[in-house]
Amino acid sequence: MEQNQQAPSFGIEKLYVKDLSIEVPHAPTIFLEREAPQVDIQLNTQGTHLGDGVFDVVLTVTVTAKLGEKTVFLVEVGQAGIFRMVNVPEHEVEPLLAVACPNILQPYAREAISDATVRAGFAPVLLQPINFEALYLARLQEQAAAQGQQPHEVPIQ
Repeated sequence: MEQNQQAPSFGIEKLYVKDLSIEVPHAPTIFLEREAPQVDIQLNTQGTHLGDGVFDVVLTVTVTAKLGEKTVFLVEVGQAGIFRMVNVPEHEVEPLLAVACPNILQPYAREAISDATVRAGFAPVLLQPINFEALYLARLQEQAAAQGQQPHEVPIQ
């Protein structure tokens, strides 16, 4: 029997910083504060199909440090990557985009956030490892609940 089907492959074409911004709205007086700020970290991932098995995935991390209502600093990085998928079954594409790609991008986003906060005059913010698989499964459960389905009935698209 002739084997015409190639094995599935997944690869990184390019890793890059799509967006990087830092704001220190109350500088220089904010540097005189001695209290430790409250730090909030928000994550967002977005994937765009560029055609022919090529996807652009952006992991956006927003770090906001506040003292009460006063913003100490705000750092946002959009760490991106271009990924190629060849012969990957359609039902496996979304998990790769939602789990594998952000796992690859996260260390680069961590470095960019840490470097930006240090360059702004603050102690580095070190992102802890993120379980993107758990986030993805939680999102599937939320979608299933919203549709009145059992979580195991959620199709991966």
